Amino acid sequence: MAHLPPVAPAPPLVDPNKIAAFVDPLPIPEVAKPVASASHATPHYRIPIREFHAKVHRDLPPTRFWGYGNSVPGPTLEVHSGQEISVEWPNQLPPKHFLPIDHTLMGAEAGVPESRAVVHVHGAKVPPDSDGWPEDWYVPGKSATYRYPNHQDSALLWYHDHAMGINRLNIAAGMAGLYIIRDAAEDALNLPKGEFEIPLVLMDRMITTEGQIYYPVSQLKDAPWVPEYMGNLTLINGKLLPYLAVQPRKYRFRLLNASNMRLYFLSLSNGAPFQQIGTDQGLLPTPVEVKRMTVAPGERTDFVIDFSSLRGQKLLLHNLTSQLMQFQVDDNAVHDPSSLPAALRSVPKMPESAAVMTRRLSLGEIDNTIDEPMVHLLDGKHWHDPISEKPELDSTEIWEFLNTTDDSHPIHLHLVRFQILNRRPIDVDDLIYYDKVTHRGDAVAPDPGEAGWKDTVIVTPGSSTRIIVKFEGYAGRYVWHCHILEHEDNEMMRPYEVVPPGKAGTPHARAKV
Repeated sequence: MAHLPPVAPAPPLVDPNKIAAFVDPLPIPEVAKPVASASHATPHYRIPIREFHAKVHRDLPPTRFWGYGNSVPGPTLEVHSGQEISVEWPNQLPPKHFLPIDHTLMGAEAGVPESRAVVHVHGAKVPPDSDGWPEDWYVPGKSATYRYPNHQDSALLWYHDHAMGINRLNIAAGMAGLYIIRDAAEDALNLPKGEFEIPLVLMDRMITTEGQIYYPVSQLKDAPWVPEYMGNLTLINGKLLPYLAVQPRKYRFRLLNASNMRLYFLSLSNGAPFQQIGTDQGLLPTPVEVKRMTVAPGERTDFVIDFSSLRGQKLLLHNLTSQLMQFQVDDNAVHDPSSLPAALRSVPKMPESAAVMTRRLSLGEIDNTIDEPMVHLLDGKHWHDPISEKPELDSTEIWEFLNTTDDSHPIHLHLVRFQILNRRPIDVDDLIYYDKVTHRGDAVAPDPGEAGWKDTVIVTPGSSTRIIVKFEGYAGRYVWHCHILEHEDNEMMRPYEVVPPGKAGTPHARAKV
């Protein structure tokens, strides 16, 4: 286990066991509306990034947030596949950050503006100049307009800050919102929709007894970065321990884990299963019955709960033994015209033979002295090292992530979707000391709920995790990174470049399959 610097004492925090539960209704984020603009031929939106205050619980004073529009999560962007939109993201933040900046981190050096921001739509297939390059941040009074072509299948995406060196702080402050792509194939399935399709955005936080977000700091002088931020409270759509009044019928839930590093292990208090119908990049081939869902930071899951047999009852959503929210089922019978079809969407399996290259990429930590924080690295490289991953446009590759750490790392690739091939335990010492991959067990196929298209994959400790990905869409620079935001802000992020055919990556990165 890498050295963890001690954390400075925290102020008094809200105890989830001592605050009234299920007294606030679950808020539903508003749907963004396009603005009239003679200069834009396509639908155009304007979503400002600003500071505001909002109540997270009936019994707490308003909390200061930085977010999109006037809510956490921000307004939901709903689009149809193939319909291009543009979004202007004006930075209207105050000049000073209210969370602790570590000026020793890449991109956050002393003198760099504190209130910088840049927006990334996680899961979107977009040109590189609209992807939210981490160093393309801009300051208050400035703005950026990005183009989103939406040439992809229906899916639940999300937008969030991606500013270099303070991404973890900006998202902890509230910078996140949903981006939903719909298409005709999904519309034809007659799934629950409208008021019966509910977004659930999970963000764990530490909240002081004065109602304010607390972000811990280390005891290292001039280096407040901490390797993890796990709150003792979970906000769902910006509320602590909310309730949702439901009718006794089927509901569809679109869930995002927007936490900095917490994995959720979700279950229902009555032991009933979820009917999982989708994952990061859209629908699964068929519904999957699961009694517990694991959702890592950045991942999304799409599931149906049928409340028809629970008239007049109350049901809890749990994370392990902790309660998150309550469903209050009405006692009156209703007609439910929706359905849960046995077949959802064709997801052809990508054959390994289609891959022109396999890249083996390590996930590691450098444990410094007691007076210095650790550093998290991808393939032993820092952000500013030369780009080593240069897949050709429209080529298919296998990326094998080799995790030498004790953490589960959710790895996200911008631009592309992929499929998980398998996971397999490895001998960590052989890899660290001899640069040798020794397997210590059989390969394990992904869980049924991971059998669709993904853009974020959990790489378990001491294992090899293999994905197969086609680099389609656009040529240009993108990034791949760990979605534990504290790790991402401390070097666990690397650029990669999609290059035109014939311009493939350097020979040392290749291993023919």
